[in-house]
Amino acid sequence: MGSSAGRARVVVLTGPSGAGKSRLAGALHTAYGWPIVRLDDFYRDGDDPGLPLVTLGAAQLPDWDDPRSWNATAAVDALEALVDTGSARVPTYDIAQSRAVGHTELTAAPDALLVAEGIFAAEIVPALRERGLLAGAYCITHGRTRNAVLRFVRDLREGRKPPLVLLRRGLELWRREPAIIDRAVALGASCGSPKSVHEAIRARLIASGPTAGPPDRGPHPWEQGRQPG
Repeated sequence: MGSSAGRARVVVLTGPSGAGKSRLAGALHTAYGWPIVRLDDFYRDGDDPGLPLVTLGAAQLPDWDDPRSWNATAAVDALEALVDTGSARVPTYDIAQSRAVGHTELTAAPDALLVAEGIFAAEIVPALRERGLLAGAYCITHGRTRNAVLRFVRDLREGRKPPLVLLRRGLELWRREPAIIDRAVALGASCGSPKSVHEAIRARLIASGPTAGPPDRGPHPWEQGRQPG
């Protein structure tokens, strides 16, 4: 196990569904070779009796936007294993089937930063900081209306859920988004557009190195009048 400073290698990308976390993670991987841990793969299976429920229209469905639908402990343990041993076995989750359908073995070079992205990623920021694993935490948003449009187009294209479920869920997420952003900030994430977050990561973690001080808090995107996207 390395020193505390040498273990601070996890770059967290959080934010509402549809904000562009996966795309930014992919850009960082392409540019710098950083491994990506898709935290949404740690969702619980759809038949898990502990799943929280939400009423959408006349239907009661699993609330996939509640952090309790996600296994935070397993996610943190996998990231710690990847940092300390250079490999970790992570689930492969199929959203359309609402269950894990297999596993993937991830590897990381001894000094490489790791990108951990997902809608609940902010929930593990305190645990990563406590274990000395956190390099930086960033919350991505385009503004809630644009996020909602991008999310619906993506989810419909990928067949993630039936269209009516996507519409109902999208409206509920639009309502919840300011609280999602507020919670990410409270848990220690800097917030901004994908472009501004990419620039912040490049300036802080690449120019200065992954252990150059505590994560920037940055501007809060809802402070300017809290205008919807």
